[in-house]
Amino acid sequence: MTRLAPVDERPADATVSRIFDEIRNAFGRVPNLFRTYAAHPLLLQANWEKVKAVMMAGKLRRKVKETIAVLVSKDNSCAYCVAAHTAALRSVGMSAEEIASMETDLDAADFSPKEKALIELAREANRNPLRVPDVRFEALRQAGAEDGDIVEALGVMEVFTSFNKFLDTLQVDIDF
Repeated sequence: MTRLAPVDERPADATVSRIFDEIRNAFGRVPNLFRTYAAHPLLLQANWEKVKAVMMAGKLRRKVKETIAVLVSKDNSCAYCVAAHTAALRSVGMSAEEIASMETDLDAADFSPKEKALIELAREANRNPLRVPDVRFEALRQAGAEDGDIVEALGVMEVFTSFNKFLDTLQVDIDF
């Protein structure tokens, strides 16, 4: 059971209401993640802007970003984000078999060598950032990854690492 009550979907605060409208337009609803952040409107706004910049913009395919979100969240044992972003992967056309196998076999999910290398970097950085070897970056370069690609993939990892900890600490109810 959640430790904080999510803010009502029709809040009195004008800033929160505006942000909720944007979120509703993007997702068709306001997930509990954002309803919980709404207890601190400035943090809600900052996190929504970051989600838009990291997940809804950039060069990497949404499938790659959602895969990073799911795998990082699995590694961090965040059931909320695993549920949310597994649903997102289904919405971009990934089959149940691809989703089930991606944790151990990225080849089964039709990723390019560059995309696989970026996903592997994000997982490794999440698990042990101080132990990511230089050879990982050499392999990224050989696969065609540019600096912006690397930062974008790590940005996805960063967003979900923080969301995982926030959601798990507050035991936010899964609404996916």
